[in-house]
Amino acid sequence: MSRVNPFVIVGGGLAAGTAVESLRERGYDGPLVVVGDEPERPYIRPPLSKGYLLGKEDRESIYVHPENWYAEHDVDLLLGTTVRALDPKAAEVEVDGGRRIAYAGLLLATGSSPRRLSVPGADFDNVLYLRRVGDSERLKAAFTEGARIVVIGGGWIGLETAAAARTAGADVTVLEHSELPLLKVLGREAAQVFAGLHQEHGVRLHPHAEIERITGSGGRADGVLLADGTRLPADAVVVGVGITPNVRLAQDAGLEVRNGIVTDERLRTSLPGIHAAGDVANAFHPRLGRHLRVEHWANALHQPRTAAASMLGQDEVYDRLPYFYTDQYDLGMEYTGHTEPGGYDRVVVRGSTDERRFLAFWMSGGRVLAGMSVNVWDVIDSIRALVESGAELDDAALADPDVPLADLLP
Repeated sequence: MSRVNPFVIVGGGLAAGTAVESLRERGYDGPLVVVGDEPERPYIRPPLSKGYLLGKEDRESIYVHPENWYAEHDVDLLLGTTVRALDPKAAEVEVDGGRRIAYAGLLLATGSSPRRLSVPGADFDNVLYLRRVGDSERLKAAFTEGARIVVIGGGWIGLETAAAARTAGADVTVLEHSELPLLKVLGREAAQVFAGLHQEHGVRLHPHAEIERITGSGGRADGVLLADGTRLPADAVVVGVGITPNVRLAQDAGLEVRNGIVTDERLRTSLPGIHAAGDVANAFHPRLGRHLRVEHWANALHQPRTAAASMLGQDEVYDRLPYFYTDQYDLGMEYTGHTEPGGYDRVVVRGSTDERRFLAFWMSGGRVLAGMSVNVWDVIDSIRALVESGAELDDAALADPDVPLADLLP
């Protein structure tokens, strides 16, 4: 196969790296161009809040491919380059300096950006976010023995950075808007497990926190003032209050945008020749019967494979269940499936939440909508199979550790 114009991938993360690999594996031998606004070649983001942040992984380990892989596979990397505009009618992208690149196919893997805090003092130098490798390195430098770290936000990024800071010996406070960290995401039963984990490791959890402002002088924060008058001293403030999909290019070009770039199950956008994958894609999920935008590593790894097939005219749909994982202190967790607040009846637990070694199943009627394993390994494939089966299951059998999960499958 040969094309005059290249396939162009916009983005520099795991989705971009996986997309070019998949295109080559599927036999595409035409020109490939990756345009990324960071100076780094495509890299994987989870280590930035896990192993790399903790100093357990070196810098080379974060990259999708070795440096010479792109030259060996005839992939043109335009790094440190921003795409300024898309022209779907001309099938071109415009980059820095007004240069225009014609494309035979376009994949938008533009990812997302951290939501910024909008209170006085939020622009101080040591108010830190985590999205890029440089952010992780700034956090690592701030997380020192005795440093006072205030984390705003009790989601996955907030808790993982809190764990890293505490492991480094810092004094850590987590400010959470609701009653418990992860309450909206996991429900009370599982949220209490993570709250207890952090409290046992010396993290102070501050529920129902309302941020009044960040105090400081000389361009640096020295504390966080809450609406109730409480002031928390801080040598650095970490903000983890969610992310926003990077949709400006798509929106300006006239693509359908709704909580991300809207695609079908083949990752095709509303305009021909343009696909989207990863954090930015609000893709129709045929198994779940709805559009879904997933902000986790597994989507960035697997969705581009389907997008590559679709770009090549191959018939493939993306119906893989959402998956994510976390490592905090001595706790390892995997989760697969999809639930929303109010979308399930109950949670069935197998094992001991007190010992933090258990499985949890989010149920609707007799069906498993999602499942999570905490410090129990090699079971996530069985959990995924239970979710995918749609089988009507008995709570007692699901909770019984003597009943193999495989025996519950129809």
